[in-house]
Amino acid sequence: MNSPRTGRRTAPAQGVLDIGRGPSAEHRGRRGHDDTRAAGHERSLALLLREFLRRSALWARACGAEASWPFFDIAEHVDADVRTPADVAAGVEDLVRQLAPASLRTVCRAAVRWAALRDARHGPATRLPDPYEPLLLMFERGGGFSREEYLDLNGVMIPLGTVETNAAAAPFPGLATVTLDALDVPDPGAEVTYYAKIDERYPRHRPRGIVRRRVDEDGVSHDEAFTRNLRWEPTEYLKLYALGHNDVDHVPVSEHEAAAFIEAVTTRLTGSR
Repeated sequence: MNSPRTGRRTAPAQGVLDIGRGPSAEHRGRRGHDDTRAAGHERSLALLLREFLRRSALWARACGAEASWPFFDIAEHVDADVRTPADVAAGVEDLVRQLAPASLRTVCRAAVRWAALRDARHGPATRLPDPYEPLLLMFERGGGFSREEYLDLNGVMIPLGTVETNAAAAPFPGLATVTLDALDVPDPGAEVTYYAKIDERYPRHRPRGIVRRRVDEDGVSHDEAFTRNLRWEPTEYLKLYALGHNDVDHVPVSEHEAAAFIEAVTTRLTGSR
């Protein structure tokens, strides 16, 4: 509909903040930086921020807005006539005045306006992914950032990179809570290596199982398998393999490959992501 004062289109207030599912973008944004909630989620928070940078880069290239990347108002470049309803915008301003840095305030406003764009059904005919969903998930998990030469994400330094390097990055295979939780570890300083259990019937891209070895800061190893209970549980597989019980082989895989397996198992067992 059109604003009587400006002639610009505004999305209906009812449901305007619902980005696809779940709580509103405004509500989700309010659950921002919280060290208590962020504790133990360092790895998933970093993955979510990197995925936002990738998606934002794709949209920047599609909109010819490379100079504005990464924290910019994508809806402004897609359809500048769509505005956030005044009452919703006022609530957002109450929220963002408490936030720093300025880029965080910008992206919070932008996420809510993106919801208005989608609610008004003026989104572009594109297969590009939702740009702000990873960032909203990051906020829900207690994440926040400051921006200097690097992005400081709760003490984890994330290189900003460029539009080109981020657009070329591999997409993260899924944003399900089970997957994000599974990639986190109780000891953030641990070294983690993932292994796919393979044989002739189960190749690397479709393994029969995933195990990981965590080596904590004291040098103690913890071997775990991702099970049908959708969680990591202790396993003797790697130790037995080293002793010669090697009927089932394994290969090291990346965090992304492990995440893809976890997403597939979750979908198969629960019927949803």
